[in-house]
Amino acid sequence: MTNSAKAIVLTDGKAGHENQSKAFARALGLDFQLVPVKFKSPFHKMLSYLFDRLGIRAVWLLQGLEVFNAETQRRREKGARESSQPGTVVIGTGSGTFYAAKALARRLGAKCGVVLYPRGYDLSSFDCILAPSFDNPAKLPNVVEIPANLVANDAAFYEKGVAAFKERYHGATDNLVGVIVGGPNKCSTMTVEWMKARLDEIFAANNGASLCVTTSRRTPADVEALVDSYPWAYKLIYSKDHFNPIPAFVQLAKKLYVTAESTGMLSEACTFGKAEVVALDNLKPGPHKFRRFVENLRREGYVDGCRKVDLSAEFARARVLMEPTADAHLWLSGA
Repeated sequence: MTNSAKAIVLTDGKAGHENQSKAFARALGLDFQLVPVKFKSPFHKMLSYLFDRLGIRAVWLLQGLEVFNAETQRRREKGARESSQPGTVVIGTGSGTFYAAKALARRLGAKCGVVLYPRGYDLSSFDCILAPSFDNPAKLPNVVEIPANLVANDAAFYEKGVAAFKERYHGATDNLVGVIVGGPNKCSTMTVEWMKARLDEIFAANNGASLCVTTSRRTPADVEALVDSYPWAYKLIYSKDHFNPIPAFVQLAKKLYVTAESTGMLSEACTFGKAEVVALDNLKPGPHKFRRFVENLRREGYVDGCRKVDLSAEFARARVLMEPTADAHLWLSGA
């Protein structure tokens, strides 16, 4: 990437998507500016699939890109040549940004890269797709397969997280075991009976360890009450306190138990720290993507093992695919 390169990160407002786009931009070595974007309606999103197949990149389907429309009009009225500053790339994560990334990239003469698998869209017209292996992505030159979600955190983030945690917890950390409890979704369940069995197993297997736990905003109230009743060295019950101890757990724990539906937390635990990661299997039967995700991580030694995800080769390939064109233009205020 050139020193003048910049990234426009389109965000649909979902933190998990936005963080993966940020991680992609940082992996490319680019500064970035967030631009919120959304379809004007579900009908406009439906049209985007048809338009994309026809090669039509209609910015008017979207809200949030008005700044680029206004700049285009202003330059046309002045008869000015477009900005000569090179190096724009456009990045998006999730179905709310895939078409927008293509449409804006065409307008700016920029490269377009997305995270997650843009099923239903023309894959060949993305410059780079970082696709999770659990989506069984097509084997194409512009598809870079990755084993886990991207995580935007860095060393400074974890240092800050550990420091904040130690202001609350003053116990030993040399034998810390962390438990991260999520909640049910369409592919998983979470009952008091299941959680009690798992917690009993964890306490029996880690006698003498400093057992620490956090629940989440998705954890059912009755499960939270059960978790609260156990003799933890440290506990964070989300309904009572929204502090986030997970960065400290990731950095300090020798072992991390994570409920299997928590793909973001599993990805983080399998990427950072030194902990052995154990997935607590609350998944429903069937060959769904959550099951494929956990099984792929287990097969590669990231789950039920201490191997950490290293995406250096994948990012190197992505940098080649996303090398900005010389005539890309950056139309962002303050750039």
